[in-house]
Amino acid sequence: MTSSTPLRLGFIGGALNSAVGYTHFNSSRLDGHFRVDCGCFSRHCDSNRATAAAYGIAPERAHGSWEELLDREREQIDAVVVLTPTPNHRDIVIAALDAGMPVICEKALAVSSADCRVIGEAAQRNRGFLAVTYNYSGYPMVRELRRMIAAGELGRLHQIHIEMPQEGFLRTASTPQAWRLQDQMVPTVSLDLGVHVHHLVHFLTGGKKPLEAVGDQSSYGHFSNIIDNVYCLIRYEDDLRIQAWYGKTALGYRNGLRIRVFGSLASAEWFQMEPEDLLLCDADGRRQLIDRGTGDACVARLPRYNRFKAGHPSGFIEAFANLYADIAEHLRHHQTGQPMPNQLVYGAGQSEEGLRLLEAVARSSAEKSWQPV
Repeated sequence: MTSSTPLRLGFIGGALNSAVGYTHFNSSRLDGHFRVDCGCFSRHCDSNRATAAAYGIAPERAHGSWEELLDREREQIDAVVVLTPTPNHRDIVIAALDAGMPVICEKALAVSSADCRVIGEAAQRNRGFLAVTYNYSGYPMVRELRRMIAAGELGRLHQIHIEMPQEGFLRTASTPQAWRLQDQMVPTVSLDLGVHVHHLVHFLTGGKKPLEAVGDQSSYGHFSNIIDNVYCLIRYEDDLRIQAWYGKTALGYRNGLRIRVFGSLASAEWFQMEPEDLLLCDADGRRQLIDRGTGDACVARLPRYNRFKAGHPSGFIEAFANLYADIAEHLRHHQTGQPMPNQLVYGAGQSEEGLRLLEAVARSSAEKSWQPV
């Protein structure tokens, strides 16, 4: 279902000085599916006004609070985008859903599985629309890998090794946002990075469920008592094993996201710093590097993933834009009461599962034992 009229968005959070605001502003508009009409971009008046001016928002539609935005814009926009710090998501998302407004929310949806469950209940009782953005699943070659796994080209899956090392908590000039220096039951590093690990496994395997986990959490960075490094082993259904490492004290890694998938017929590897390439290896010893221009790339060659020809990398902003294209299709169907066919849009249920997994990892690290998910 398509339309030439962009869907109208209101941002809650996402000021120019936020971590993701400008990224969402650019990526949501890249393919013409959305436009940003209003916002409460910041609690600080100066930042709110400056962001509205930079985004081309009329001053009267830059609201002083998110409650004011929901009250005044309910009939004027098609969805709100929640870009505040994760601990603030729950109350805002539930209020928007209770007001009958579709919601697009930056990951992590919430700080606990219990909060995700409450949000999911709000979406259900209001027959509401909720989409959570996990941008790495928007990369064309990650979607190509998903197709290969579903088609059985790797055979029966045995293992997935996934790592997401970053360096921000050890860099001398790095100053994390204040809310990222407060851990809860699930440490903030897991809300930042661990939710991506869970989502990518869920996305690639077609929704296989984690059963139990054993984890180890540590603190190596400049900020005492803040968890910044996590290892975990996870047993999934169908005898699939996951090995994961993520953290923010790996010097030399700006963002070292790497996925290695091992099956009975072949293996595949994708590295976020080289996003156009997917390495395949089979049981006969053949090694093949494919990209969007390769004849075997059925998904990645689709026009929607080729804003420019292969050889000119489709990267982070474009991956976010791919998610926004999926969300737009889903939202247009929701508005007309039609079945929502897009299987690439994720809401509260998948987020709740991810937080249950990360809670199990945190319990395991404390109790030194395998924990059920």
